[in-house]
Amino acid sequence: MPDHSGRFSIVGGGVGGLVVARRLAASGAEVTVFEASDRLGGTVARHEVAGIGLDAAAESFAVRGGVVAALLEELGLQDDIVAPAPGPAWLQPMSGDPLPLPATALLGIPADPLADDVVRVVGGTAAARAVELDARAVEGVPGTLGALVRARYGDAVLDRLVAPVVHGVHSQHPDELPVARAHPGLADAVREAGSLGAAVARLRAAAPPGAAVAGIRGGLHRIVPALADDLARRGGDVRFNAHIDDLSRLDGTVVVAAPGVAAPAPPGRRIDLITLVVEQDELDAAPRGTGLLVAAGAPLGARALTHATAKWEWLRQAAGGRHVIRLSYDRTPSDPVAAARADAETLLGVRLPTVVGAAHVWWMRPGAASIPPPGVTLVGETVAGSGLAGIVAHAERTASDLLRPHLVVERAERDETQ
Repeated sequence: MPDHSGRFSIVGGGVGGLVVARRLAASGAEVTVFEASDRLGGTVARHEVAGIGLDAAAESFAVRGGVVAALLEELGLQDDIVAPAPGPAWLQPMSGDPLPLPATALLGIPADPLADDVVRVVGGTAAARAVELDARAVEGVPGTLGALVRARYGDAVLDRLVAPVVHGVHSQHPDELPVARAHPGLADAVREAGSLGAAVARLRAAAPPGAAVAGIRGGLHRIVPALADDLARRGGDVRFNAHIDDLSRLDGTVVVAAPGVAAPAPPGRRIDLITLVVEQDELDAAPRGTGLLVAAGAPLGARALTHATAKWEWLRQAAGGRHVIRLSYDRTPSDPVAAARADAETLLGVRLPTVVGAAHVWWMRPGAASIPPPGVTLVGETVAGSGLAGIVAHAERTASDLLRPHLVVERAERDETQ
């Protein structure tokens, strides 16, 4: 049972742990954060390449639900929220030249499989098959996004279009991604609309206008010191290099935001990110927009490329005429910088003779956690998924749930004294 004394121990100082700690401290609770390393933020971090301060991992957040924007407003960062440059991302198919991603899609799932930009990617036969499959009555919604798309649109649409997009967003195959985590309203929309295409069209129409993601001027990593400073102002205590082996020795209610500490999780997936800073005037025209996703089976090691200086105006200005290119990999190249340079030249269709700076970072993306022991609450990526919006939303809900019994006890004690 939760401890109603108003004391909380948070194990792990990533964004999920910081958000829940800050919310608990704001209520007047006594909060201590135990971080095993010497820094906060987890994978949300800063590094410097060729003198430019950059995000070392995530660089944007989903705007759906407005939860991250609301948090940034509380932290005083609302004026630094920025939208990416308009225009479609591109797709490197299994073979052939890169193509713009279809415009009317949700996680790569097209509203109309017969749209010209969809047919160019998947082919006419696959598009016609998708229409045929989606015309059938909806008898149930499978649990994973991959199973849903395969049942309603077929293997070709899944493999050639949806899988590269989902991998770029969630770093996992659609077969591993629950429908509810991919989009919380998708399953109900499919049932109500009677088809996958109509559901996607409905959800897109209901979405607010503008980009689906946003960033922070100067880098997404700025959220970490803002959270830490606000937590300190509210009386929260942070202890670094604190390795917790026995949760039962911690005070109050225990919240775990560190993968594998309280509940076993399947082996994580390694993600490698290689950042290049280059000089190449031909990139001024952004020949592949803000970047490309790569379909499995394409003759490249990279799974995605972001032309960051084409995507973010603040970064273009900071780079002073140079270009920042980020490439992600599922398998670590034997020579990371050389591989990234070669893949970037292939994907962008431009030679990159002058690389003025490069950096290679990697992290483990944990699998879903199992059920924690009694009295322990989980937050963070193992329960909320990989997106910052999902992690923040889950942490905020968790804090509210943890505070509810405490508030009930306070109210009862107050009533007794009146």
